[in-house]
Amino acid sequence: MEQRVLGRTGRPVSVVGLGTWQLGADWGEVDEGEALTVLDSAVAGGVTFFDTADVYGDGRSEQLIGQYLNTAGRDADILVATKLGRRLPPAPENYVMDNFRPWVERSLRNLGVDRLDLVQLHCPPTPVYSTDAVYDALDTLVAEQKIAAYGVSVETCDEALTAIARPGVASVQIILNPFRLKPLERVLPAASAAGVGIIARVPLASGLLSGRYTKDTVFAADDHRTYNRDGSSFDQGETFSGVDFATGVEAAAEFGELAPAGATPAQTALRWIVQQPGVTSVIPGARTPAQARANAGAGDLPALPDSTLDAVRDLYDRRIRTQVHHRW
Repeated sequence: MEQRVLGRTGRPVSVVGLGTWQLGADWGEVDEGEALTVLDSAVAGGVTFFDTADVYGDGRSEQLIGQYLNTAGRDADILVATKLGRRLPPAPENYVMDNFRPWVERSLRNLGVDRLDLVQLHCPPTPVYSTDAVYDALDTLVAEQKIAAYGVSVETCDEALTAIARPGVASVQIILNPFRLKPLERVLPAASAAGVGIIARVPLASGLLSGRYTKDTVFAADDHRTYNRDGSSFDQGETFSGVDFATGVEAAAEFGELAPAGATPAQTALRWIVQQPGVTSVIPGARTPAQARANAGAGDLPALPDSTLDAVRDLYDRRIRTQVHHRW
């Protein structure tokens, strides 16, 4: 699979990575054996980039990755990105070294490593992105060789632009998919100019862009696609990219018609993201080995033609823009 350098980390990663929120929690249960097979299937498909967080399953996702890397994946050159900042309520005063240090130490233990490849602030409150002391603390952790590099995960384009201006920020993780086009306007060009990597998250709009759902689809009670549609548990944009479910199902059906021969709608969405200038890697989740293999296969698809790119833009403008463009 094609490899691209992840911003200021200086390390290459696969253009299609693996998001591992679903291996921890909030997407229904995935047992340990299946989770490890998902990781192995992704690596077999050419994936060299795992994204996790210390709160996914209260550390379960990190622990599973650590277990995999210590066994089947020990010879694979995989960059693991984790996150911190959500083990306490997301208040600006909690983003301090006295909290960062124990959180980092916990992630080191979970992953079974001596240094974390990449630590990302986990969608903190907006003022955190402008706080000098936060970056001073992260710089100290780099100097102490507890972390190799740091980045941010953001909700809004304005937060991304604030972080990109910081010289120590290696990467920005942001929601980008055919239902979320605003980052193309300023964020991706600014990141490219600054040498900051872009990690595209929520690439399938919580599964909408797979085309597998109907308006009657019911998700499990412990699935965020049930309990967070109104943003009552965390930012609404994390669930279906902030798009109303019924609207999203209709738009996804139209998007599916753009898939080239031999490609699924999900693979087409991933290929579209990889094709955007400035994107380093896209991190779809997978709950089964088959999904992991299919996602990895998107990295081998040929470039989508201009006609498809134009059709995506038209679909967004007609069906999606008014719901999300002004919010994130």
